[in-house]
Amino acid sequence: MKIYFVGAGPGDPDLITVKGKRLLEEADLVVYAGSLVNTDLLKSLRAELVDSNGLSLEETTDRMLKAVSSGQKVVRLHSGDPALYGAIIEQMAPLEEAGVEVEVVPGVSSLFASSAALKTQLTLKGVSESLIITRPAGTTLEKDELAALSRHGTTLAIFLGVDKIREVVASLDRPGDTPVAVIYHASWPDQQVIVGTVADIAEKVEAAEIVRSALILVGGVVKRSGYRRSHLYRNR
Repeated sequence: MKIYFVGAGPGDPDLITVKGKRLLEEADLVVYAGSLVNTDLLKSLRAELVDSNGLSLEETTDRMLKAVSSGQKVVRLHSGDPALYGAIIEQMAPLEEAGVEVEVVPGVSSLFASSAALKTQLTLKGVSESLIITRPAGTTLEKDELAALSRHGTTLAIFLGVDKIREVVASLDRPGDTPVAVIYHASWPDQQVIVGTVADIAEKVEAAEIVRSALILVGGVVKRSGYRRSHLYRNR
């Protein structure tokens, strides 16, 4: 018995992996992450479709266990890549305790779709050699480390924070002219890219009325300037 946890990709249905698409087509049951997954991926599937939005962990687990125990092929479909804020460990634990094997199929994260939307690199020679992925404090996180992490001066990717954009930028220990981009629905048809600085990005985001489904990128890579040519392409 095996259940597949599949990353659906950031939104564009063409950005799911070949393996992920094949598993969807073969599945008897697909439990998907509500509005976070582009429903175009679910069209023409022969599987029974279950939206996990509003279901408890126990209800979701029970539904999948019943299906796999009866010989059905089960896919748990997550948005982006399930390794980033996907809450998959707590879902896999009761399945594994019940004797069910779990396989995780990675997907394209909205982080990488956001970088693609900006046509930039998250690590850029002479600008930033490192990437920090984090999120602000909120309902499920009592305290964050945004101020301390921002002091590293490297590329900072902030998930789940656009609804509190003013608090986020106020907590960053970076100069006011530090480039910032907010990418809404990266790779979806209604994608929006807003570029500004620590000093003005909050006003721009509020004017655009973006309060969810967006990633915040902070650092010089947003501007795509000031970099050095990599060793690979140096003149010989």
